[in-house]
Amino acid sequence: MTSTGASTTTNTDTETDAETDIGALAHVDAYSDIEAGIHADAGPRSWDELVTAALLGTERRPAAGTPEQVLDAAVTRTVRRRAGLVPAAAGGLPSAAPPDGRPALPDAARRRLALLLADRSAPAHAGGRRGSAPDLGELLPQWLALANERGLRPPAELMPALLDAARARTDLRPQALAFAGPGGLWLARFNPEWRFALRGASGGVALPDLADVEVVQLLWDEGLFAERVTLLGAVRAGDPEAGRRLLAGTWTTERAEDRLMFLDSLRCGLSSADEPFLERALADRSRNVRATAAELLSALPGSALAARMARRAASCVSLDRTGGRTGGCAGDGAGDGAAISVEAPHECDAEMQRDGIAARPPAGRGERSWWLGQLVESAPLGSWAARLGGRSAEEIVALPVADEWGAELHAAWCRAAVRQGNAEWSRALLGSPSAPPGEGAGTGSLAGRAKLLSVLPQDERADWVARFIAAHGLSEAFQLLGGCVVPWAGALGRAVVDALEIARDAGSYPWSFSGVMGLAERCLDPAESHRLEALTATPPEEEGASPGAGGYWAEAFQRLVATLSLRAAMRAELSA
Repeated sequence: MTSTGASTTTNTDTETDAETDIGALAHVDAYSDIEAGIHADAGPRSWDELVTAALLGTERRPAAGTPEQVLDAAVTRTVRRRAGLVPAAAGGLPSAAPPDGRPALPDAARRRLALLLADRSAPAHAGGRRGSAPDLGELLPQWLALANERGLRPPAELMPALLDAARARTDLRPQALAFAGPGGLWLARFNPEWRFALRGASGGVALPDLADVEVVQLLWDEGLFAERVTLLGAVRAGDPEAGRRLLAGTWTTERAEDRLMFLDSLRCGLSSADEPFLERALADRSRNVRATAAELLSALPGSALAARMARRAASCVSLDRTGGRTGGCAGDGAGDGAAISVEAPHECDAEMQRDGIAARPPAGRGERSWWLGQLVESAPLGSWAARLGGRSAEEIVALPVADEWGAELHAAWCRAAVRQGNAEWSRALLGSPSAPPGEGAGTGSLAGRAKLLSVLPQDERADWVARFIAAHGLSEAFQLLGGCVVPWAGALGRAVVDALEIARDAGSYPWSFSGVMGLAERCLDPAESHRLEALTATPPEEEGASPGAGGYWAEAFQRLVATLSLRAAMRAELSA
């Protein structure tokens, strides 16, 4: 009985559903009949006509039929418009990605890259302590640098993740886009979120044969900005004169921001042959372009602008043998009582402004000192020996300066040494690394010292920083270390490890060394890891030490050793 009842109920439900469907179909057919009738009576035949009739009313559109008929037809048309879709015509396939002749990644390196790109977790130190695990996100830039050194190409399946990483982190973009190569630039065209690659991806551009003048000119005239920047740099590196001619041909039609970028490419192979073009750029409409042109000209000691700046600076700085009041910089005047006298300019005339001197000083800066600094930094450093008694750079820097102009004068000489790449003046202004940080011969600024160090050869730079750390520890060395070549090896690596051990044993606050420790994870030579093994154990807390400092130091050294081991493994995988 139960089964029969169930079957009866099911049959009844089925019959009801069928009747409902038939009724619905009949209703739709009725709407279709109504609409057909309206069309037969010359009513509104298009959707727009039907909408107009519904809005204005059938009294003003009597041919549309009765109000009920118009509304019924509108309902039917609406259903059809929503349910129907006319397929769009299929677009053509995109052109194939350009070939990339670089070798493929070894399998182990490919797997490592996938892990580094997949690590989207929050930084290990987001909640405070970083723990002992390596920060994979901080290793990705170094992995990319190593892969680019070896000239390897990325696997196609990881290209989207690589471009996403470059989009999220601007610090990755130069290395990531160079590694992505022409395939990355091709793929970036299909995703608006990767548009940054088309604007600034100089490393991912496939260049034509530079000997083919017509093809080069065509790419220069019609290429994307990134392609044009890369092309100009490549042409300039091989033939500076051809690169300058290429730029001069379109200079007046370029946008101001593009002119600035293109002008910067002249730093490569800069010579006296570029002077006429740069002199014309001094009259550019853009202030930034004018300033860059003046900077480039001042880097040419034999240029007319450098000579003009030398004459102006010489009129402001002279040798005083009267033994008058001095101040601003200690020195004995080489034993003859000489000192430097300064008379800053009283005005900034139109000719000075044309040569790149900014008339308006920044907030809090006096006009005369602002003008003086710009004149001195733009004057050739080689002109000061004759002006100041035939002295060497070291002797000039040691001279006392009158009326407390010493800091301003030395700061301008520091900028000139960096701009002109003058190692002799950089050494003189750096002074001894054992001197207290605030009492350098030419500059007490750590940022200024870091810039001066960049002019010195790599080995000399590392040796100077190692001696600085040995004398002053790591607390003042962060900016100086950032300018040293990676990896830190030899004396510099030993100095960093020794200073970290001394800081730990002294009971110092470990949090104050977190920046240096993070830098060491990225830059220390992995060969130094064996010297750190003994520091990974938690030391006993000494009286007066910071609470919990021993555990923090142990974690930091464990993380450092693990990171160095991982870096060594990355290097081996990429070399396989």
